[in-house]
Amino acid sequence: MSKLKAVREQKNLTQEELSEKSRISVRTIQRIESGTEPKGHTLRALAQALEIQESVLLEIPAVPQTGQETKPETEKDIRTIEEEGIDYSKIKMINLSSLLFVVLPPLNILTPLLLMYVLKQRNSLTRQIISVQMMWTALAPIVFMLGIFLKLGRQFSLVLMILIVLSNVFIILRNAASIDRNKKLHFKLNFSMI
Repeated sequence: MSKLKAVREQKNLTQEELSEKSRISVRTIQRIESGTEPKGHTLRALAQALEIQESVLLEIPAVPQTGQETKPETEKDIRTIEEEGIDYSKIKMINLSSLLFVVLPPLNILTPLLLMYVLKQRNSLTRQIISVQMMWTALAPIVFMLGIFLKLGRQFSLVLMILIVLSNVFIILRNAASIDRNKKLHFKLNFSMI
């Protein structure tokens, strides 16, 4: 959607009403809304009629006047800029690389970490994938040791070990599905370990 159309609709104006208010033909407004960049008199007239700065219609950031402070980028703007370089197929490959070494805990961290640099996907999503694997690697032996201290027998220890490995497989596969559908992780931490 063009900036002109968005602003016009926000002000609840039809093309005809904007045409009367700005003294610019409906046909010119239609051309601008379909992608032509407004210039000169047309740009000034439309900006005046809509009571906005000309830069808004040109889709460039407004230059602050003397004495005004620029707004810092919001967290959402920063996230949007960061997401532009994300290749979700590579992110999914980085996530699934942990699956190959699910029974060798240090490698389930090192492999995605290496791929993050090789594939040039150094973003918050890959950091979260690696952080989740680091957290799982730290918690898995603790859970296993607690299971051993319960002294419920060797069969219980074996079942516990299998459940711990399967929990990581589930986390990896669930995150891969979430990357496909929602472009985000299902299991993530509120902080990054790297």
